Amino acid sequence: MKEQLLDVLKLYFGYNSFRPLQEAVITSILQKKDTLALMPTGGGKSICYQIPALMMEGTAVIVSPLISLMKDQVESLQANGIAAQALNSSNDETTNASLRFQCQQGKIKLLYISPERLLSEIPFLLQDIKISLFAIDEAHCISQWGHDFRPEYTQLNVLRERFPDIPIIALTATADKITQQDILKQLHMRNPQIFISSFDRPNLSLTVKRGLRQEKKLRTILQFIHRHDKECGIIYCMSRSISEKLTNILQNHGINAAAYHAGLRNKEREKAQEDFVKDRIQVMCATVAFGMGIDKPNVRWIIHYNLPKSIESFYQEIGRAGRDGLPGETLLFYSFSDIILLTKLASQSNQQKLNMEKLHRMQQYAEADICRRRILMNYFGEAMEEDCHNCDVCKNPPKRFDGTIIVQKALSAIARTNEQTDIQTLIEILRGSAGENIIKNGYDKLKTYGAGREIPTSDWKDYLLQMRNLGYFEIAYNENNRLKLTDSGRKVLFGQAQAVLVVTKHPSKKENIPPKTYSKTTDIQTNSFISPLSTKEDVTLFERLRLLRKELAERQKIPPYIILSDKCLHQITAIKPKTIEAFGQISGIGEYKKEKYGKEFIDIIRKFTTN
Repeated sequence: MKEQLLDVLKLYFGYNSFRPLQEAVITSILQKKDTLALMPTGGGKSICYQIPALMMEGTAVIVSPLISLMKDQVESLQANGIAAQALNSSNDETTNASLRFQCQQGKIKLLYISPERLLSEIPFLLQDIKISLFAIDEAHCISQWGHDFRPEYTQLNVLRERFPDIPIIALTATADKITQQDILKQLHMRNPQIFISSFDRPNLSLTVKRGLRQEKKLRTILQFIHRHDKECGIIYCMSRSISEKLTNILQNHGINAAAYHAGLRNKEREKAQEDFVKDRIQVMCATVAFGMGIDKPNVRWIIHYNLPKSIESFYQEIGRAGRDGLPGETLLFYSFSDIILLTKLASQSNQQKLNMEKLHRMQQYAEADICRRRILMNYFGEAMEEDCHNCDVCKNPPKRFDGTIIVQKALSAIARTNEQTDIQTLIEILRGSAGENIIKNGYDKLKTYGAGREIPTSDWKDYLLQMRNLGYFEIAYNENNRLKLTDSGRKVLFGQAQAVLVVTKHPSKKENIPPKTYSKTTDIQTNSFISPLSTKEDVTLFERLRLLRKELAERQKIPPYIILSDKCLHQITAIKPKTIEAFGQISGIGEYKKEKYGKEFIDIIRKFTTN
């Protein structure tokens, strides 16, 4: 079986090996098991259902939320010689009628469709064709706890009822534990196989800049973009007006930029997106309406002009940088004015309590003095016990101290309440408060009652924030914000691991500064990446190959990265293959692309190397 999977992978996608968990997910699907796969943006989720679709009899039905996302996936598959189509409102009825007929004849292996269109087609098309599997892309949209909840997704539970024997595969890049469970419940998945890949994207650097004045902010952005000359990126803005104003400023400074937001006419939005995808513009200044449908692998950087509303949104948006595995840089600006506006929006939402808590977590991330990547990983339930050395906090570490005893006191109190307490009550227990809630629940009888009375409330809040960001406990939002210990927390509680905390910046009393502090004086080894272009000759060849790729893309009216990715071009530049067969050995070049593009690329390489 493994050899057969690798043959299909190489034949159609040009890869010699699978990424982490891909093979396990594919095997589960081929065994017709319901499957939930969580993988980071750029982690290779699509291949997990595309390979089974190619190997199984019938048509795979892929539920996707956006027409642009369907279009991108379909073009990429067709570029690999795979029979894929999208059935949606952007087609005329003649086209859709033709697609239905091709499906009935078994000529289409992957059919992309929106949830609304899927529901309307169930009594008709879907009853007349042989379906191999259902794949629900962006599955977090189905959950009320997800960051991009879409009511139409909740009706997908009808799939289990109408097609009981067809496996359902749910895929997403951003779902915490609560959202994961809700996805399984909403889709009525039976004995599902759950695969959670590492959410870590070590190729992305993480930087936060707080409280900059407008002029300084703009100057920082201009310097940032000039440092990324010829490299494209996205600037996410809170509002339409900000995206428009920022676009004008960048254009006035000679930067090829465009705006994208819901207030533009459809044709304007489509043109802006197409220009960005096809490398005609360098910078997209956009609201969150932009991005989900973008599979562009060579986005090199992401800037958040304003604070995002949640960590899920933030992580999904920065995940659009460096999808090809090459370095990506992210920069987040944060100001108090952002908090004021976002708090107002959250308080007016249908899920006020949940959205306020998510905003609070995002604010804590921006204000944190510990490794930012650890905060992100722990938020999604992935224990990360070492600093990343590729974020601004790691590169400029604050003073730290051995906080094991402080952490043990807090975790012990959580355990002794049978994990029934919230943050505020926990602090009252540790401080020895005689409040009504404490007495009524008998918390004043606990061994840890008053165990931290020498630490001010403000410092406890800071320490508990650090503990949560470090993943020592988590908050069950769906259970009245109860605190629950994690495996990492239990290790510290039972003396199996040390807990290092950051010294509070504004301690109330001098004695509250732990006497033994230290700064990390060892050299910080930042994640360094070797540039793929090490010589001027390589740069020249790379640009020639990129020009050829652009010409081929324009000829076929598809984005350049669908022809070959930047990563592919870097490998070709380094290896300089002289034959079609050698060209086909480059990672990411399958049989179809080898035969279709090999000669033109080889001709340029031969001319270059003989000059």
